[in-house]
Amino acid sequence: MKNILDIHTHTLASGHAYNTIMEMAKQASEKGLKVLGITEHAPAMPGTCHKFYFTNLKVMPRSMYGITVLFGAEVNIISYEGKMDLEDSLLEKMDVVIASLHTPCLQPGTKEENTRAYLKAMENPYVNMIGHPDDSRYPVDYEALVKGAKEHQVLLELNNNSLNPNGGRVDPLPNDMIMLDLCKKYEVPIIMSSDAHCIYDIGNSQYSDPIIKCIDFPEELIVNRSVEELKKYINYYRTAM
Repeated sequence: MKNILDIHTHTLASGHAYNTIMEMAKQASEKGLKVLGITEHAPAMPGTCHKFYFTNLKVMPRSMYGITVLFGAEVNIISYEGKMDLEDSLLEKMDVVIASLHTPCLQPGTKEENTRAYLKAMENPYVNMIGHPDDSRYPVDYEALVKGAKEHQVLLELNNNSLNPNGGRVDPLPNDMIMLDLCKKYEVPIIMSSDAHCIYDIGNSQYSDPIIKCIDFPEELIVNRSVEELKKYINYYRTAM
């Protein structure tokens, strides 16, 4: 499968990434991508940008270097009831919204609490993706997660950065395997993302590709193959349609 999009990336604005928007877009174009998503960490993450940054994304062009560039947020789930750190009035203006659990923003709870946090976040109509739901510090009921994603038409992410041996998440591989098997069983689409924090990682799937091959995950359930498939899930396209 040719991967033509990478929707989860970060720039200098996130505080712990290392390239500009223009550098990221140029690199994505040179790597042959058709769509790049720049999704900065939302304000509860230490060191990231103020919410005014997200308010002003309207000034940015959505086409650069011959590709589509989407601007949005990786919002932090900050309660077990699915509360997030940007209000709906802002989320509705984002091209793409990823909801994630991060330890600086919400300490890991029980399996029931973590699962509820994800499921409640999915109920928000502006949430398009659940980011890296594979960190063993946050135990999850994966059957409930996958069924929730199907019900709310939210993408589950296979995050390449999670699987990097030098990454900060704990023992993600078994969780990703369970999630993918359940996605096969219930025919729930996934999205593969680099979670790039520098230009060199854009479109990188060196750790996630072997898992896809190992379990023979169906190509038709991977939205990275088609912009038309992506359009079914992402705010930017839904608004335009």
